[in-house]
Amino acid sequence: MTETLTDVPLDSLSETVRIARDLIMIDTSNRGGGDAEPEAPAAEYVSAYLRDLGLDPVTIESAPGRASVVARVEGENPELPALVLHGHLDVVPADAANWSVDPFAGVIRDGMLWGRGAVDMKNMDAMIMTAIAELLRAGERPHRTIILAFFADEENGGIFGAHYLVSKHPELFEGAGTAISEVGGYSVHFGDTRAYLVQTGEKSLDWIKLRARGLAQHGSSIPADNPLTKLAEGLVRLGRHEWPIALCDTTSDLLERIADLVGAPADTDPRELVARAGLGSGFLRSSITTTANATVLDAGYKHNVIPDTAEALVDVRSLPKDQPTILAKIQEIVGPDIEIETVHSDVGLEVPFEGELVDAMIASLKKYDPEARVLPYLLSGGTDNKALSRLGIRGFGFAPLKLPADLDFPGMFHGVDERVPLEAIDFGHSVLVDLLKTY
Repeated sequence: MTETLTDVPLDSLSETVRIARDLIMIDTSNRGGGDAEPEAPAAEYVSAYLRDLGLDPVTIESAPGRASVVARVEGENPELPALVLHGHLDVVPADAANWSVDPFAGVIRDGMLWGRGAVDMKNMDAMIMTAIAELLRAGERPHRTIILAFFADEENGGIFGAHYLVSKHPELFEGAGTAISEVGGYSVHFGDTRAYLVQTGEKSLDWIKLRARGLAQHGSSIPADNPLTKLAEGLVRLGRHEWPIALCDTTSDLLERIADLVGAPADTDPRELVARAGLGSGFLRSSITTTANATVLDAGYKHNVIPDTAEALVDVRSLPKDQPTILAKIQEIVGPDIEIETVHSDVGLEVPFEGELVDAMIASLKKYDPEARVLPYLLSGGTDNKALSRLGIRGFGFAPLKLPADLDFPGMFHGVDERVPLEAIDFGHSVLVDLLKTY
């Protein structure tokens, strides 16, 4: 593991980069199920910064240390529906043994900020903070009222974060009509053409537990009913199942635009079209089909005992229209001997790629990248926009980043050696400032 934390003077970095680095150095790892390093230290950091800007942030804990921060910035036109500008303070865990840098040291190397949260999503948290700061320090106001929200627990489905605030404190979001957050606004390359993906939808979420039962026996016996075997067989069938192409309005629109951009026939295989995005195609590939991936196995307690139960966690993402039937299909695949328990479920989202906010996002991107092409896409994962949708707030993914073609940006999410170019962070800050002035 490298001993060099930065190869440039810290005082040469932008404020946005420095804040993102500071937040990365606050370990807020979320292991799920309520097991997490508390977000409270990060929430206090954000709150102190907002108070210094003259704002009056509110910090709410859903459980000890599980803190979210909300602040309202009055706009020049308070009669307009407010915009929720939100990020999350938690991150997924990182195994330092697999990284080339300490994931919580805020390493700056090769023109990039490295660390857990560099892209998911402490970079955007910092961009939000400094975009508002630039306006307020200049004596300006955003075009409309902005509700800043920094949520806990997004990586656990928002149970202790966005969903808690929406259920218990909906008044904090009064008057809001739209929201922007992760994961969109980043660039991908189709050959020599740079295009930005604005997230206008996200898949449904079903976190399920598969359970096989049997008879506890001595490990030396010839078992007739080993639950590990039954579970393993079911998982293999599920893992090898080839889900068909499944499109919605967003993905159909995206494919049509990609075909036009690359000069391909409209009936080209969707998998071939999204592959044209090269390293940026990671999220696109999984947006055109259901995914159901085993992520955790749990069985047994002694080397010489066959246990009576075996369990596995599976992460299921499907199109909103397919969600009502997806668990029945999974039951068919794994077989009748395996029980399915839903641990957490959340809605899918889809909004049209049109309207005042979409026009403003496109205009702000083109101001700083005039040759930009802007495309809608469906996120294969999920965001806290799911919770806000319960209040009728339409959410988009727009954390703008101008990225090099040789960076596997989708692979940075929950991956090893997560990193983001410093120039991309500063680009995003500038785009957000412009958006806040014009939308």
